[in-house]
Amino acid sequence: MPQFRLFRVLLHVFVGVVTCAFVFPFSGNEKRAAIVKRWSLGLLRLCQVEVHIIDKSGESDLPHALIVANHVSWMDIFVINSWQACHFVAKSDIRSWPIAGWLSAQAGTIFLARGKQREVRRIYEGLVHELRDQKPIAFFPEGTTAAQGQLLPFHANLFEAAIEAEVPVLPFAIRYLDANGEFHPAADFIGEMTFAESMKLILRAGGMRAELIRLPMISTEGAHRREVAQQARESVAGALGVQAHG
Repeated sequence: MPQFRLFRVLLHVFVGVVTCAFVFPFSGNEKRAAIVKRWSLGLLRLCQVEVHIIDKSGESDLPHALIVANHVSWMDIFVINSWQACHFVAKSDIRSWPIAGWLSAQAGTIFLARGKQREVRRIYEGLVHELRDQKPIAFFPEGTTAAQGQLLPFHANLFEAAIEAEVPVLPFAIRYLDANGEFHPAADFIGEMTFAESMKLILRAGGMRAELIRLPMISTEGAHRREVAQQARESVAGALGVQAHG
């Protein structure tokens, strides 16, 4: 059965490649966003991951904002995209991944080469411009994945883009649960684990519940990026029930 599900996942990925190659060039932003959202939800369903969106923001509307979330797995991108298609900021080495890197680029991912100040500045200026143009931008401020039950420090640099663009920050908490409501170990994508190994674990898991928890908006007016980053981290930590120290 896992082999059959893997075949269906590979077929879904192939459909995504064909769509990006032959449909995206002739599609506007709204149509592309709808395709990405639908494709992401389809991928998760094939992996037997059921997405539940939980609103703890206390707000009825959704003002334009910079979206941030904790980072557990490669699935996080698709969980968020199943709610709203976003342009993600990701490490530049993802661009070299076979198929996945190309798909990410076609979906509007912004690749960041860490340690290259000129490149970081260029990306930063692009983020400010896109935020001012009301484009949905998201990133994972931990900078890498962490096992569930842990929350790494949030890097503050990219929060400055929200401050300069004069938009708030919208934090989300992401968690993957088993049938007993506990963190599902098959979701963790950490260390030297490969994408293939992670996919094998997920397909063998027999299903899991992905929760995308929308948290209260954080104003950036007159704020410092470190303050905003810490507020976002504390909010995410509270939703996950983990400590935000360190």
